[in-house]
Amino acid sequence: MSLSAKAPEGAKEVEDFYGVYLLYCTNPKYKGRTYIGYTRDPNRRISQHNRGTHAGGAWKTSNKGPWDMVLIIHGFPNDISALRFEWAWQHPKHSRRLNGLPPKKSKEKSFDYCLRLVASMLNLGPWHKLPLTVRWLKPEYKVEFPTDLQPPLHMPIVHGPVKSKNVGKKKSKKGSKKTEEEMPENDEESESDDLLCNICFTEVTISQKVVCLYPKCEAVSHILCLGMEFTKGTEDILPVKGNCPTCNGEEIWGNVIRKKRGCYEELEETDPAEGCDDDFDDYD
Repeated sequence: MSLSAKAPEGAKEVEDFYGVYLLYCTNPKYKGRTYIGYTRDPNRRISQHNRGTHAGGAWKTSNKGPWDMVLIIHGFPNDISALRFEWAWQHPKHSRRLNGLPPKKSKEKSFDYCLRLVASMLNLGPWHKLPLTVRWLKPEYKVEFPTDLQPPLHMPIVHGPVKSKNVGKKKSKKGSKKTEEEMPENDEESESDDLLCNICFTEVTISQKVVCLYPKCEAVSHILCLGMEFTKGTEDILPVKGNCPTCNGEEIWGNVIRKKRGCYEELEETDPAEGCDDDFDDYD
């Protein structure tokens, strides 16, 4: 395991990264031990764990490495959401959502138990409604989730290294941050004053505007109108996914919000109908 915090070549860049990871110890003396943690920068964090507490690593992992970061769950909306997931995964007996699950078996390996727990967590509220991604960072550790504990369909299972990219506000030439009011309006913003919501057909302002994920559509909606459209006919309080009222393309709510915040990689140019299959890698 390299001690460098640099992302591996070909790592997938993810913006506004909040992740909860699983470490596996490869030290012969402690081999098989696991550790669960939270990070905004997985490459920096694994480097810290392998360098020890003096470099910011956890005392539970210090002097027991090397460690491999094998799995990470990311896509949490903020640090609080991710930290709550981390705590429950670390303390299933004390979590009111997990304390009813079967405990660790006497001969069950720690790694297998951690995977069984996280598979259950991804299917329990409130996490089962989040636009999460299950990422295997090390292919040699990958195992299939049990048939009855597959992640929800809107959660892709992907493979390969990842690196975080935090989306910051634009700076002026002097280096000072500007608010949205100070930033000059571009053509898109100017034109949006005349745009109408494709649901209620009233004017949409910049602060209320969300746009369809599909480049060939890009229909405009009020964020509240689209949220109500996605939850209509369901028992959901918060929107999870739905179809664009204009092009009928399936959209994940979390990705709609990411695009509004300017941190979503657009779908490839394709017909919306072609984007509604079971391959969710485009949403990562």
